[in-house]
Amino acid sequence: MKKIGIVGGVGWRSTAEYYAEICRRSEELHLARRLPGLPSTPEIAIESLDLARALEWLGNDRDERSWLRFDEYHRAALLRLAAGGSEVALIASNTPHHRWASIVRAVPIPVISIVDAAAREAIRLGAREVLILGTALTMESARFRDAFAKHGVHAVGPRSAAASERVLALIEELQRGHRKGATGRLTRIARAVFADQFSAQPAVCLACTELPLAFPVQKMVPSFQHAGVTYINTVAAHINAALDCAGIL
Repeated sequence: MKKIGIVGGVGWRSTAEYYAEICRRSEELHLARRLPGLPSTPEIAIESLDLARALEWLGNDRDERSWLRFDEYHRAALLRLAAGGSEVALIASNTPHHRWASIVRAVPIPVISIVDAAAREAIRLGAREVLILGTALTMESARFRDAFAKHGVHAVGPRSAAASERVLALIEELQRGHRKGATGRLTRIARAVFADQFSAQPAVCLACTELPLAFPVQKMVPSFQHAGVTYINTVAAHINAALDCAGIL
Protein backbone atom coordinates (compact mmCIF):
# COMPACT_ATOMS: atom_id res chain seq x y z
CA MET A 1 0.00 0.00 0.00
CA LYS A 2 1.20 3.47 -0.83
CA LYS A 3 1.46 6.12 1.87
CA ILE A 4 -1.46 8.57 1.57
CA GLY A 5 -1.12 12.28 2.23
CA ILE A 6 -4.20 14.36 3.11
CA VAL A 7 -4.42 18.14 3.03
CA GLY A 8 -7.19 18.74 5.54
CA GLY A 9 -8.53 21.15 8.10
CA VAL A 10 -10.83 22.95 5.67
CA GLY A 11 -12.92 21.77 7.51
CA TRP A 12 -11.73 19.46 10.22
CA ARG A 13 -14.90 17.34 10.60
CA SER A 14 -14.72 16.07 7.04
CA THR A 15 -10.95 15.54 7.39
CA ALA A 16 -11.64 13.24 10.33
CA GLU A 17 -14.15 11.35 8.17
CA TYR A 18 -11.52 10.85 5.45
CA TYR A 19 -9.01 9.42 7.94
CA ALA A 20 -11.54 7.16 9.66
CA GLU A 21 -13.04 5.81 6.45
CA ILE A 22 -9.69 5.05 4.79
CA CYS A 23 -8.66 3.05 7.87
CA ARG A 24 -12.05 1.37 8.24
CA ARG A 25 -12.22 0.34 4.58
CA SER A 26 -8.66 -0.99 4.65
CA GLU A 27 -9.44 -3.20 7.65
CA GLU A 28 -12.72 -4.31 6.07
CA LEU A 29 -11.02 -5.33 2.83
CA HIS A 30 -8.28 -7.21 4.73
CA LEU A 31 -10.91 -9.28 6.53
CA ALA A 32 -13.05 -9.79 3.40
CA ARG A 33 -10.02 -11.19 1.57
CA ARG A 34 -9.28 -13.57 4.49
CA LEU A 35 -5.70 -12.35 4.69
CA PRO A 36 -3.59 -13.63 7.60
CA GLY A 37 -2.49 -11.51 10.54
CA LEU A 38 -3.82 -8.25 11.91
CA PRO A 39 -5.72 -6.01 9.47
CA SER A 40 -3.31 -3.70 7.68
CA THR A 41 -3.97 0.00 7.15
CA PRO A 42 -1.99 2.43 4.99
CA GLU A 43 0.40 4.95 6.44
CA ILE A 44 -1.34 8.34 6.40
CA ALA A 45 0.06 11.84 6.86
CA ILE A 46 -2.22 14.84 7.39
CA GLU A 47 -1.37 18.49 6.83
CA SER A 48 -4.17 20.30 8.64
CA LEU A 49 -4.64 23.85 7.40
CA ASP A 50 -6.30 26.83 9.08
CA LEU A 51 -9.81 27.34 7.66
CA ALA A 52 -9.87 31.02 8.65
CA ARG A 53 -6.59 31.67 6.84
CA ALA A 54 -7.70 29.78 3.72
CA LEU A 55 -10.93 31.79 3.55
CA GLU A 56 -9.05 35.05 4.13
CA TRP A 57 -6.85 34.27 1.13
CA LEU A 58 -9.63 33.44 -1.33
CA GLY A 59 -9.01 35.38 -4.52
CA ASN A 60 -11.04 37.02 -7.27
CA ASP A 61 -11.23 35.31 -10.67
CA ARG A 62 -10.86 38.67 -12.38
CA ASP A 63 -7.43 39.08 -10.79
CA GLU A 64 -5.14 36.06 -11.10
CA ARG A 65 -2.57 37.50 -8.70
CA SER A 66 -5.19 37.70 -5.95
CA TRP A 67 -5.03 33.89 -5.68
CA LEU A 68 -1.27 33.67 -5.03
CA ARG A 69 -1.42 33.18 -1.24
CA PHE A 70 -4.37 30.76 -1.40
CA ASP A 71 -2.71 28.61 -4.06
CA GLU A 72 0.68 28.63 -2.34
CA TYR A 73 -0.86 27.75 1.04
CA HIS A 74 -2.32 24.53 -0.39
CA ARG A 75 0.62 23.73 -2.69
CA ALA A 76 3.10 24.08 0.20
CA ALA A 77 1.07 21.54 2.20
CA LEU A 78 1.20 19.07 -0.71
CA LEU A 79 4.96 19.57 -1.01
CA ARG A 80 5.42 18.91 2.71
CA LEU A 81 3.45 15.67 2.33
CA ALA A 82 5.64 14.61 -0.59
CA ALA A 83 8.80 15.47 1.36
CA GLY A 84 7.51 13.35 4.24
CA GLY A 85 7.19 10.25 2.09
CA SER A 86 3.57 10.39 0.91
CA GLU A 87 3.26 8.65 -2.46
CA VAL A 88 -0.24 9.84 -3.34
CA ALA A 89 -2.17 12.83 -2.00
CA LEU A 90 -5.59 14.40 -1.90
CA ILE A 91 -7.11 17.68 -0.73
CA ALA A 92 -10.04 16.91 1.58
CA SER A 93 -12.07 19.90 0.43
CA ASN A 94 -13.96 20.79 -2.74
CA THR A 95 -13.25 24.53 -2.84
CA PRO A 96 -9.46 24.39 -3.52
CA HIS A 97 -10.19 22.31 -6.63
CA HIS A 98 -11.38 25.53 -8.26
CA ARG A 99 -7.66 26.39 -8.37
CA TRP A 100 -6.51 22.87 -9.23
CA ALA A 101 -4.01 23.55 -12.01
CA SER A 102 -2.15 26.20 -10.01
CA ILE A 103 -2.15 24.30 -6.70
CA VAL A 104 -0.82 20.98 -8.04
CA ARG A 105 1.81 22.62 -10.26
CA ALA A 106 5.25 21.06 -9.65
CA VAL A 107 3.93 18.70 -6.95
CA PRO A 108 6.01 15.52 -7.53
CA ILE A 109 3.36 12.96 -6.49
CA PRO A 110 -0.09 12.15 -7.90
CA VAL A 111 -2.85 14.31 -6.40
CA ILE A 112 -6.35 12.86 -6.75
CA SER A 113 -9.04 15.28 -7.92
CA ILE A 114 -12.35 15.26 -6.04
CA VAL A 115 -14.10 16.77 -9.08
CA ASP A 116 -12.90 14.09 -11.47
CA ALA A 117 -13.93 11.41 -8.97
CA ALA A 118 -17.43 12.92 -8.76
CA ALA A 119 -17.69 13.22 -12.55
CA ARG A 120 -16.77 9.56 -12.96
CA GLU A 121 -19.46 8.64 -10.43
CA ALA A 122 -22.00 10.65 -12.45
CA ILE A 123 -21.03 8.67 -15.56
CA ARG A 124 -21.36 5.40 -13.66
CA LEU A 125 -24.89 6.42 -12.70
CA GLY A 126 -25.74 7.41 -16.26
CA ALA A 127 -26.49 10.99 -15.15
CA ARG A 128 -26.45 13.59 -17.92
CA GLU A 129 -27.39 16.59 -15.79
CA VAL A 130 -25.98 17.45 -12.37
CA LEU A 131 -26.91 20.18 -9.90
CA ILE A 132 -23.83 21.37 -7.99
CA LEU A 133 -24.48 22.34 -4.37
CA GLY A 134 -21.60 23.56 -2.24
CA THR A 135 -19.70 26.69 -1.33
CA ALA A 136 -20.25 29.86 -3.34
CA LEU A 137 -17.04 29.15 -5.24
CA THR A 138 -17.89 25.56 -6.19
CA MET A 139 -21.44 26.41 -7.25
CA GLU A 140 -20.08 29.07 -9.63
CA SER A 141 -16.82 27.34 -10.64
CA ALA A 142 -16.05 26.93 -14.34
CA ARG A 143 -13.46 24.31 -13.32
CA PHE A 144 -16.22 22.15 -11.83
CA ARG A 145 -18.50 22.58 -14.85
CA ASP A 146 -15.65 21.79 -17.26
CA ALA A 147 -14.65 18.64 -15.36
CA PHE A 148 -18.16 17.25 -15.75
CA ALA A 149 -18.44 18.49 -19.35
CA LYS A 150 -15.33 16.46 -20.28
CA HIS A 151 -17.40 13.39 -19.44
CA GLY A 152 -20.47 14.61 -21.34
CA VAL A 153 -22.34 15.75 -18.22
CA HIS A 154 -23.99 19.16 -17.98
CA ALA A 155 -23.38 20.50 -14.47
CA VAL A 156 -24.52 23.84 -13.03
CA GLY A 157 -25.13 25.49 -9.69
CA PRO A 158 -28.35 27.23 -8.62
CA ARG A 159 -29.13 30.40 -10.57
CA SER A 160 -31.27 31.69 -7.72
CA ALA A 161 -29.32 33.76 -5.19
CA ALA A 162 -31.86 32.75 -2.52
CA ALA A 163 -31.22 29.04 -3.15
CA SER A 164 -27.45 29.56 -2.99
CA GLU A 165 -27.79 31.45 0.29
CA ARG A 166 -29.82 28.59 1.77
CA VAL A 167 -27.09 26.12 0.80
CA LEU A 168 -24.40 28.31 2.39
CA ALA A 169 -26.43 28.66 5.59
CA LEU A 170 -26.80 24.88 5.79
CA ILE A 171 -23.06 24.36 5.27
CA GLU A 172 -22.31 26.77 8.11
CA GLU A 173 -24.62 24.81 10.41
CA LEU A 174 -22.97 21.51 9.49
CA GLN A 175 -19.50 23.00 10.05
CA ARG A 176 -20.61 23.76 13.60
CA GLY A 177 -21.79 20.20 14.09
CA HIS A 178 -25.52 21.02 13.91
CA ARG A 179 -27.20 18.27 11.88
CA LYS A 180 -30.78 18.39 13.10
CA GLY A 181 -33.17 18.86 10.18
CA ALA A 182 -30.30 19.11 7.66
CA THR A 183 -31.51 16.22 5.49
CA GLY A 184 -34.95 17.73 4.97
CA ARG A 185 -33.55 21.22 4.35
CA LEU A 186 -31.18 19.93 1.68
CA THR A 187 -33.94 17.97 -0.05
CA ARG A 188 -36.21 21.02 -0.15
CA ILE A 189 -33.44 23.20 -1.58
CA ALA A 190 -32.71 20.66 -4.32
CA ARG A 191 -36.38 20.28 -5.28
CA ALA A 192 -36.85 24.05 -5.47
CA VAL A 193 -33.88 24.35 -7.86
CA PHE A 194 -35.19 21.43 -9.95
CA ALA A 195 -38.49 23.23 -10.47
CA ASP A 196 -36.75 26.53 -11.23
CA GLN A 197 -34.18 25.49 -13.83
CA PHE A 198 -34.44 21.86 -14.98
CA SER A 199 -36.91 20.10 -17.28
CA ALA A 200 -35.93 16.69 -15.88
CA GLN A 201 -34.64 15.83 -12.43
CA PRO A 202 -30.80 15.88 -12.31
CA ALA A 203 -28.48 14.16 -9.89
CA VAL A 204 -27.27 16.39 -7.05
CA CYS A 205 -23.52 16.71 -6.49
CA LEU A 206 -22.72 17.40 -2.82
CA ALA A 207 -19.75 19.60 -3.71
CA CYS A 208 -18.82 20.57 -0.18
CA THR A 209 -17.27 18.02 2.15
CA GLU A 210 -19.66 19.03 4.95
CA LEU A 211 -22.86 18.36 2.98
CA PRO A 212 -22.66 14.53 3.15
CA LEU A 213 -22.81 14.92 6.95
CA ALA A 214 -26.51 15.71 6.43
CA PHE A 215 -26.95 12.02 5.59
CA PRO A 216 -25.48 10.06 8.54
CA VAL A 217 -26.37 6.65 7.10
CA GLN A 218 -25.11 7.32 3.55
CA LYS A 219 -22.24 9.69 4.33
CA MET A 220 -19.65 7.19 3.03
CA VAL A 221 -21.57 5.95 -0.03
CA PRO A 222 -20.42 7.42 -3.40
CA SER A 223 -24.00 7.81 -4.61
CA PHE A 224 -27.40 7.15 -3.11
CA GLN A 225 -31.07 8.05 -3.28
CA HIS A 226 -33.04 9.85 -0.61
CA ALA A 227 -36.66 10.97 -0.92
CA GLY A 228 -36.54 10.32 -4.65
CA VAL A 229 -33.40 12.43 -5.23
CA THR A 230 -30.11 10.93 -6.45
CA TYR A 231 -27.04 12.34 -4.71
CA ILE A 232 -23.36 12.12 -5.65
CA ASN A 233 -21.23 12.16 -2.52
CA THR A 234 -17.91 13.77 -3.43
CA VAL A 235 -16.24 12.66 -0.17
CA ALA A 236 -16.98 8.96 -0.65
CA ALA A 237 -16.13 9.07 -4.37
CA HIS A 238 -12.84 10.80 -3.52
CA ILE A 239 -11.97 8.24 -0.84
CA ASN A 240 -12.66 5.38 -3.27
CA ALA A 241 -10.33 6.99 -5.82
CA ALA A 242 -7.63 7.36 -3.14
CA LEU A 243 -7.95 3.73 -2.06
CA ASP A 244 -7.66 2.65 -5.67
CA CYS A 245 -4.61 4.84 -6.36
CA ALA A 246 -2.95 3.66 -3.14
CA GLY A 247 -3.31 0.02 -4.19
CA ILE A 248 -5.87 -0.89 -1.53
CA LEU A 249 -8.96 -1.63 -3.65
